[in-house]
Amino acid sequence: MLESKTVELAEMMRAAGGRAMIVGGCVRDELMGIEPKDWDLEVYGVEAERLKEILEAFAADQPLSIVGAAFAVYKIGHHIDVSIPRRERKTGSGHKGFVIEGDPEMSFKEACSRRDFTVNAILKDPLTGEIVDPFNGRDDIDAKVLRHVNDATFGEDSLRVLRASQFAARLKFDIDPKTVEICREIDLSDLPKERIWGELEKILLLADEPSKGLKWLYSLKVADKLFPELQTLVGVPQEPEWHPEGDVDVHTMMVADEARKLIDDLPYEKKVTVMLAAVAHDFGKPPTTKFFDGRWRSHSHDEAGVEPTISFLDRLGLYTINGFDVREQVIQLVRYHLKPGEFYKANAKQAIGDGAFRRLARKVEPDLLYRVAKADSLGRNPEWLPLEKRFGSEAQEWFIERVRDLKIEKRPPEPILLGRHLIELGLEPSRQFKTILDAVYEMQLDGKVNTLDEAVEAAREILSGNAPQGVRF
Repeated sequence: MLESKTVELAEMMRAAGGRAMIVGGCVRDELMGIEPKDWDLEVYGVEAERLKEILEAFAADQPLSIVGAAFAVYKIGHHIDVSIPRRERKTGSGHKGFVIEGDPEMSFKEACSRRDFTVNAILKDPLTGEIVDPFNGRDDIDAKVLRHVNDATFGEDSLRVLRASQFAARLKFDIDPKTVEICREIDLSDLPKERIWGELEKILLLADEPSKGLKWLYSLKVADKLFPELQTLVGVPQEPEWHPEGDVDVHTMMVADEARKLIDDLPYEKKVTVMLAAVAHDFGKPPTTKFFDGRWRSHSHDEAGVEPTISFLDRLGLYTINGFDVREQVIQLVRYHLKPGEFYKANAKQAIGDGAFRRLARKVEPDLLYRVAKADSLGRNPEWLPLEKRFGSEAQEWFIERVRDLKIEKRPPEPILLGRHLIELGLEPSRQFKTILDAVYEMQLDGKVNTLDEAVEAAREILSGNAPQGVRF
């Protein structure tokens, strides 16, 4: 349906004496056999005011918004962008230091010369099917390589370094050595948090193997410049012998790939949470990794990872998404990512009570914890490891089975006893309320209180002086 709309638009532009061309990623995707999700049309030979009139008539029954009135960029609905060709002049430092001017009389080659990579600098006429490829982007698609379009201007936009990483990850392309060389020299300090996150988000959520994008973040020196928490993982030895020697960063990339396989059924905000926790889960290893008793060990790296995780999230400007506290959950996932394994080992010696699971659910969402812990476990399986020594996820599957039996996948049990129940017992609201409610809730977590009648009776016992140990008034 979207494609038919682009054809209809192209016909209207031709009737107005112009020519509409499909440009950029949608052409690239189509040439790669990928169905485009969005369409960009560039209109040649039609002045900005006339373009606006045509689009207003075309989009009379759907939203039409102006993204850049000065250089005529319009959005029709959510998936079609229409613009006139434009040129950019560098006028200052940084990612935003450009003056952009629309010019419907530009040539195809000049218009394409402002684009980042050759694979994104291809045009297609939707009416004739003609492909215009001034920088041989189709050859680079066939070779699976990202190559910058313009030596002189590529480095003027620092965001292109991160775009190179995410395109390489999503498309599973290599990056041309000269492009790599230019990327490494570009200053990234001007990039705002939201643009940095926008590209990292694509690596983590849109790539089948996020490790490919993370690897390019290292190779292009992005980690060194923007993500010191990632950079510190390089060269840190792993404690167990099943990891590649000296590579916490390699393990982290493997965990990200495993986590990516586990999130498709989650809402967006929880996908983000799991992927960020997978990336950050070993941030505590650099300061805690020591060699003793004949092996590398990283005691308490889970707790030590909290502070660098906070710094990492601050660098991305991530807090709450769709009402979900992504920041807090990522921090707690890093802090408790070893708990499923610890519970599993401890249970083999002495049964872990239900209360331990319920209390953990008060601190972190168990279902998300299961996914991060499982990714961490499966991320200990380098290709060279013999099959008989590879790790599974027995501990995590045991953990989530217990969690599901207790019905606490997403949150701890709601308190049975509430303040209104104490009022019904004749109590006046006071500081005692919290003490009583907390004490009864602790009993509920341990399974000693399961109904409202039991909860009320427990409150009466506390009020009569028979409080559980540690409860005082």
